[in-house]
Amino acid sequence: MAEAREPHSVGSHSLGPHVVGQRVVVRRLVRGETGPTGGPALTDLLGVCETYAGGVIVVRPESGDAVAIPLADVVSGKPVPPRASVRDRVPARDAQVHGFALFPDLVTGAVGEWVLRDSATATARRAHSVLAFGPSGLADDVDRVVAHYERPIAAVLTGSPEDRRLTDLGWVPESTESDTLFQVAGVAQVARALRGRSAPGTTYDEHDDWVRVRVGEHATGYAGFHDDWVGLGGLVVAPTHRRRGLGLAVVDALVEWGAERGATTVFLQVLAANEPALALYAGLGFRTHHRYRYLVPPDVD
Repeated sequence: MAEAREPHSVGSHSLGPHVVGQRVVVRRLVRGETGPTGGPALTDLLGVCETYAGGVIVVRPESGDAVAIPLADVVSGKPVPPRASVRDRVPARDAQVHGFALFPDLVTGAVGEWVLRDSATATARRAHSVLAFGPSGLADDVDRVVAHYERPIAAVLTGSPEDRRLTDLGWVPESTESDTLFQVAGVAQVARALRGRSAPGTTYDEHDDWVRVRVGEHATGYAGFHDDWVGLGGLVVAPTHRRRGLGLAVVDALVEWGAERGATTVFLQVLAANEPALALYAGLGFRTHHRYRYLVPPDVD
């Protein structure tokens, strides 16, 4: 028996059963209508392919009802990359600003478009460095940074013009050659992955939009909420109690706390060389939003 074939279309395309569930763009004939040049009218449809069978492809656009297109009317078509989520389209600098909530006593200042960051209690570099993402707009920006800090540190996007400019001035990586990865995920996705990870003995120390969570006496972490983003930091498990799920229990509690305040995006920051942590976070749905590194002048210890 001869193999059944799909009806021949009017054009060439790379569509087929393999694109079901994928985002596609389809150019098709509009029967009974004439185009602006007098030829057949054509229109494009962008959406997710729901079915491809029986000589018809069904595409559901981002808004509106699904559209059934006979393959005989398909002029061209192909899969397209998934649309970047809203959180992926947020500029790196704006994403970093969400992280200011991790340090309740953070004081910020301006060097043009750069942001000076200081904290009386936090020890993280994020709370004691200038956020130099993008041009400052000032000719003496570096001098101002050096004058402001006892130990100047600059956070720069890896490979950016600011990175190259400071390294040309002799600035070097601070304490580690490894980049820092700013990772994001959807709160709902992480919550699903962590289902059942809660632990007894979890306590919360809340201060407005900031919280510290402890699981027993051996695991801790903190979170800050800003707009609809919740950031995680300070995740620590005592060496003698690792591999018992306590770290995930802390993450679960922090994410749940953020979700209760309306957070839809969760983020954290991890060194690129920390492969075990990256594997753990990838399993929860985190992916890298941007990477950056810290630089110091050559004469800084």
